[in-house]
Amino acid sequence: MTPPVRAVLWDLDGTLVDSGDYHWRSWRDTMRGEGFTLTYQQFLDSFGQRNDRILTAWLGADADPSRIVRLGDAKEALYRELARREGLVPLPGAREWVRRLHEEGWRQAIASSAPRANVEVMIEATGLRAVIDAFVSAEDVTRGKPDPDVFLAAASRLQAAPSECIVVEDAAAGVEAARRAGIRCIGVNSGATLAADLFVRSLTELPPDAFERLLGGWAG
Repeated sequence: MTPPVRAVLWDLDGTLVDSGDYHWRSWRDTMRGEGFTLTYQQFLDSFGQRNDRILTAWLGADADPSRIVRLGDAKEALYRELARREGLVPLPGAREWVRRLHEEGWRQAIASSAPRANVEVMIEATGLRAVIDAFVSAEDVTRGKPDPDVFLAAASRLQAAPSECIVVEDAAAGVEAARRAGIRCIGVNSGATLAADLFVRSLTELPPDAFERLLGGWAG
């Protein structure tokens, strides 16, 4: 009998890799060049969303689309420069969980709101490419989180139904996207509490059977 599919859809920024400071600095400096003083709270409120949604919120619904593209591209280029120059480190427990789930036969995808070039930089830095089966980034969907498209696309690439998947997320927008996709969700955030099916402050706090229990108790 063929065992049922088990799949994990990982957010990247803030979940597997801590690059929040690089995003803050690159957004702050990019917007400063436009005469826009960005507050740290505005930045925090935007985390986990696509650049077009972020910039429309900051600049207004009537902002020139070409300006939004230009600013988003400039910010991401600065972010990648910082990441390459200063390095990226997986968050505690991230590398261990991804490798363990791979060894146990779980299918795994990255489902990120970040541009593909950013995803490539981060995955290379973590050394996890060989154990991730699929990647979905901003270019692959029309609507970003909290819309469910990125997770539904990632599940499709793993040939898994939403009921066979678990999302791991650090942002409220991502948790909401998982809910809209009909996928159970593990929230991980050292600061804010998330309304996920299971919430922890760090991946190191997850019990050994967390994924099996959340998916329904199937143990192979």
